[in-house]
Amino acid sequence: MTNPWNLSDTDIDRAIAPLRPNDDATRRREVFAEVAWGFLTEPGDRIAGELVRRLGASEALARVLSRPPSSMLASDEVSASEFAEAQARWEPRLDSAALFRSLSTAVSVGARVVRSADTAWPDGLTDLGDHGPRVLWARGDVDALPRRDNAIAIVGARASTGYGEHVAMDFAAGLTSRGYTIVSGGAYGIDGMAHRATLACGGTTVAVLAGGIDQLYPAGHDELLRRIITAGAVISEVSPGGAPTRWRFLQRNRLIAAIAGATVVIEAGYRSGSLNTATHARDLDRPIGVVPGPVTSGASAGCHRLLRTNPATTLVTTVADVAEMLGHGSSDDRFDARDSDTVVRILDSLSQTKPRTVEAIAVKSGMDVVSVGSGLGALLAEGRVVRRDDGWTSAPSGR
Repeated sequence: MTNPWNLSDTDIDRAIAPLRPNDDATRRREVFAEVAWGFLTEPGDRIAGELVRRLGASEALARVLSRPPSSMLASDEVSASEFAEAQARWEPRLDSAALFRSLSTAVSVGARVVRSADTAWPDGLTDLGDHGPRVLWARGDVDALPRRDNAIAIVGARASTGYGEHVAMDFAAGLTSRGYTIVSGGAYGIDGMAHRATLACGGTTVAVLAGGIDQLYPAGHDELLRRIITAGAVISEVSPGGAPTRWRFLQRNRLIAAIAGATVVIEAGYRSGSLNTATHARDLDRPIGVVPGPVTSGASAGCHRLLRTNPATTLVTTVADVAEMLGHGSSDDRFDARDSDTVVRILDSLSQTKPRTVEAIAVKSGMDVVSVGSGLGALLAEGRVVRRDDGWTSAPSGR
């Protein structure tokens, strides 16, 4: 293809190589085109999504940069007038220098680019179709990005109450112990509590930002988001340098709903943004769990409205209720009614994701090391725990 921006392959390679060190030159040119589309468009741009799907990112970019009559871009799905409006939206951002500054910013914070063709790409995003992101910008471990059937979104009010925060932490800890990845938005209130509880339990959590990956927003959660980068991933579809606007927050919510196999709403005011996430989950045919609150609490008014008006919602009060929404059993099947107190305490101290030493299990369970060691041996023989080089984990649920 011709290069409408008159960029050399060397220019493109230098910009993309730090972000995609394992790609060859040919693939980096395609990555550059995908990144450019993310830079040109706002989240959820269906017209761009259709054009890229139909022509491929590189060819679609080449055609748009040549500024053709909109009739030449039209298809059975998108009219010439729709393309004319889209070209007018994209025109102010057809600035290669600004794009390269964005890429340089990404490199400076150690970000990575994740493509839909990558194995790390969350499979749930496919359900967004042409409204999906062109690329994801990530800081942290891209392998922490979850599969849909192993991820649960926990969202809720920023102005949360002690009740809501307690439930969020309890749910996040319980779901983490079952091996789920917790997805949320990194905001104050319920989001932050869900992230913190997951980290405290040694689990994996993903925060989805509404602005560029270089801006850890909100600023008051800078330390928390850096901890998530260390133990999981912080992601965004907005190009580095992009500000977190109201529109982008609303569009960010569709990513949270799509990545997760189910969404749980814990406290939401009557007009809470969390209800927007629930709407996206409904549109994607995802299960929606809603935690009830006191009838006198304004912080739960949105939850009660969801339960009253949305037939797709399920009232959830326990971790088992949430797991059941994904078809993973209605009870914690690690345990058996015949289990001794020793077995219950050992299993309660184990995680499915973070190996723990015998000594660490003894500390968590309040037992002596010898009893823990013998108990683990018996549970290993029953297939209820897994021994790894760096410690012990509980066997996957549904054993």
